[in-house]
Amino acid sequence: MSEWWTYSLSDLLMFSARTYFRQFELMNRALWPLHLPALGAGIVLIACMLRPRPASPKIAFVLLGLAWLWVGWAYHAQRYADINTGAPYFAAGFGVQGALLLWMATRRAGDGGMSRLAPAIVALALAAYPLLAPLGGRSGWQAEVFGMAPDPTVAVTFAALLGWRAPWPLWVIPLLWSAASAATLMELRAPFAWLLPGLAVLAIVLAARAKLRGEVA
Repeated sequence: MSEWWTYSLSDLLMFSARTYFRQFELMNRALWPLHLPALGAGIVLIACMLRPRPASPKIAFVLLGLAWLWVGWAYHAQRYADINTGAPYFAAGFGVQGALLLWMATRRAGDGGMSRLAPAIVALALAAYPLLAPLGGRSGWQAEVFGMAPDPTVAVTFAALLGWRAPWPLWVIPLLWSAASAATLMELRAPFAWLLPGLAVLAIVLAARAKLRGEVA
């Protein structure tokens, strides 16, 4: 029997790119038109960032918490688990993050101005992720939408964590998912596998710079 360290991620994947993206199609067909209120929630997040009010962070983190809980159940537990034995653990992680975001809604947001790039990251996630399917030669039914699919939901979360200077523990699970998703997509030879980790790095750099500036001030 071969030693475990001789295996690569490609040896552990139990599905092809076609099967992976087929899960999004099955979910989208089954749950349409829930995508519309999900996108509406994303637009509300942008509005909260562009026109901040005392209740803006609470609204944003409640919406994000519910999105993480929904994606954990509707995608990971109900669909992804059919092809990936690790999906129940992903579902649990999304559940924990959803609870943390809902807890964050009860806390006071971080002081300081909203990063100008935070709403831009949200807009990019809302607009770009649904286009990845047709750009990759796949059916529009396989589009990944915020609040329905994990990657755009995590991308929008990075923007909120950056914009409201959330404590670093809230970054852990989104970063772990970014690494897992990127590794999977790269092994599947999927285009734009770099998008989510790229947004993660951008958000981390901006958050670290804002923290340093605050400490210097």
